[in-house]
Amino acid sequence: MTEHVIYRTDRGPTPQITAALAKRGVATSHEAYGRRGLLGPELRPIYPRARIAGRAVTVLSHPGDNLMIHASIEQCGEGDILVVATTSRSTDGMFGDLFATQLLRRGVRGLVTDAGVRDIADLEEMGFPVWSRAVHAQGTAKSVPGSVNVPIVVAGQLVNPGDIIVADDDGVLCVPLTEGEAVVEAAAKREANEKAKRRRFHDGELGLDVYDMRPLLERLGVRYVDADDPEDSR
Repeated sequence: MTEHVIYRTDRGPTPQITAALAKRGVATSHEAYGRRGLLGPELRPIYPRARIAGRAVTVLSHPGDNLMIHASIEQCGEGDILVVATTSRSTDGMFGDLFATQLLRRGVRGLVTDAGVRDIADLEEMGFPVWSRAVHAQGTAKSVPGSVNVPIVVAGQLVNPGDIIVADDDGVLCVPLTEGEAVVEAAAKREANEKAKRRRFHDGELGLDVYDMRPLLERLGVRYVDADDPEDSR
């Protein structure tokens, strides 16, 4: 029989690291992490313009059953993000406003789930952001055991308890806890570089020249042809 366990752990990033990654957002942090760590694009925010980062508290649940979400709440604290996976694919509405009420009371910043959620209007009004595979009113049971704070796979990405989750309109990113400081530094450098490029684009320069891509086009055999030149018409 498979063992089911609830791990108690304080493993997680500092508030300074999560604040810095929340500020930079998913796209910049993903690039800074070497274009790694993204959860699949099937996870979408239930309402726009939410941006969070925090420590992952992980849940492994049976599909169609939210018992372990109930069991996970006492393991959550200020600045955490609840991350829920199911043992097989599910779109059932495993999470709603009553869960969010409990989590907000504990300072939890949001939910990422590989299953479904419901009570969308209430969650938006409460200001509790969620990234989910589906929005579905289908109810669930509370009878099948699972585990809390164990490694899980969510939308194709491994998430360990204590890892850093970053989520916004661009999707969801997981940064391993041990990589957090390095990603913050790389993201700051990338942001400064993008700011400089944005000024050059605003002044009229083209990406072809800023990125020095004209020699690449030439090496690839791309040539410029005047459309009204009869000798070069194709």
